[in-house]
Amino acid sequence: MERPSSSSSSSPNEEEDDLQNLLDESDSQIEAAEQRPPPTFDVETLRSRLRRSFFKLNLTKRQCIVIFLSLLLVFVYLSTDLTNYFSSVKVPDSVFRPNHGPAESDLRALYLLRKQETDLSSLWNRTLSVSDMKSALFRQMSLNRQIQNALLSPRKAESLGLYGGGSCRRVDQKLLKRKTIQWKPRRDKFLFAICLSGQMSNHLICLEKHMFFAALLKRTLVIPSHRFDYHYSRIIDIDRTNTCLGRKVVVSFEEFWKSRKKHHHVHIDRFICYFSKPEPCYVDKEHVAKLKALGITIGGKVDSPWEEEDIAKPSNKTAEEVERSFRSDDDVIAIGDVFYANVERDWVMQPGGPLAHKCKTLLEPNRLILLTAQRFIQTFLGRNYVALHLRRHGFLKFCNAKNPSCFYPIPQAAHCIARLVEKVDAPVIYLSTDAAESETGLLQSLLIINGKTVPFVKRPPRDSAEKWDALLYRHGLEGDSQVEAMLDKTICAMSSVFIGASGSTFTEDILRLRKDWGTASVCDEYLCQNEQPNFIADHE
Repeated sequence: MERPSSSSSSSPNEEEDDLQNLLDESDSQIEAAEQRPPPTFDVETLRSRLRRSFFKLNLTKRQCIVIFLSLLLVFVYLSTDLTNYFSSVKVPDSVFRPNHGPAESDLRALYLLRKQETDLSSLWNRTLSVSDMKSALFRQMSLNRQIQNALLSPRKAESLGLYGGGSCRRVDQKLLKRKTIQWKPRRDKFLFAICLSGQMSNHLICLEKHMFFAALLKRTLVIPSHRFDYHYSRIIDIDRTNTCLGRKVVVSFEEFWKSRKKHHHVHIDRFICYFSKPEPCYVDKEHVAKLKALGITIGGKVDSPWEEEDIAKPSNKTAEEVERSFRSDDDVIAIGDVFYANVERDWVMQPGGPLAHKCKTLLEPNRLILLTAQRFIQTFLGRNYVALHLRRHGFLKFCNAKNPSCFYPIPQAAHCIARLVEKVDAPVIYLSTDAAESETGLLQSLLIINGKTVPFVKRPPRDSAEKWDALLYRHGLEGDSQVEAMLDKTICAMSSVFIGASGSTFTEDILRLRKDWGTASVCDEYLCQNEQPNFIADHE
């Protein structure tokens, strides 16, 4: 059949027949080429033959584009070794041949394939510029990726062991290789936790270190009263900690008070500061007054076993040094503040922590918060989502005092976030932030991937029509800022991938939960990690 010149006119049906003939001819040539022995390669002869063949064909621009697209698809097909890709994975037959008709993902893949066929036919009937051709190619590549994702649905990906946010698999924590010690308190020996620096996240990290100290010193840990510190019982599950260890190792302040009332008063026999500089324990007159208001008396003076231990430059300490320096036969001792303490860091930071127990983590959100987070995820997010902790309030000055700075312009932050979200292929981003609406609004407008905006999801104000937060409402926890903060952490800790704020203890506590729960991903990172802000303001 003679091919029409660029000036000839032809009907759409005839052109579609031409396309089919070209594709059939291309397939026949590929099969014949596979059967022939490989020829010797001569560059000049090949160039001459291609030049003569091109002028003989006298193709229209539309036909050239379609041929190019067809050859491109053939090349991708031939260069992809799917057999080797799946050969190392044992795949159940039911994954690809369901027993109850086509799965939803298969139907979607079929729909997308038909859409691709329609788009290619449309390209055949259009005259395209070079830029239009590039745009069309990009759309077809994007559509091809959607088809791949539909064929490899979450259920199939899970069967193949590939689930976990695109190429972002979960971290293998190797829990069996943990180095741990037993926590076996001596009878009537207590450690009163003092955590005063920073906000709730700092206090939880401090409390976790106090558990390690209590185990080393063989003492029962006393959780501070909410009249002196935060209301811990509303945020963490204290009783669960005892269950995980199989014995009573942690008591609330109220339990401690009742047990000591038989002595007619509650007395701290020795008050020891971990740091000596810049001031002992952060215990000022206000906090001493709060302790006395609880009916607690303090014996002796506040001292430190180390004369030169500065929070600005904490030295590395061993477990043996802590045992030796804080050993005491007194019934009740208090140690504070250990948030900045650097004791056996690798040991403390391992998944599950340094203590032997039968749970994933000892410091876990209270059960009501955990269930509320799960209900929120089921309502708004689904299984595959990215969580972003965007710290902005007070962070500009804080970050610019560091080198390098950790405060990024919104457009640069958007680029970093989009790069990771595209890799994860997540449909939504859970946003935990203290940023102003002007910043989050701009950030949202810039998060466009493959022509689509990836929406932010934030916890909405309470609505009686929504039931995901009913547990908090029924138990009087609604509106508690610390409960809401822990709820944010829990939702972030359950995400496929987490983007945190460098220098934020809120982020560090989320990373601790992800590490202990086994939800940490190889793609977890700080915002714009390994990048410097493209603009930094001068100092005051």
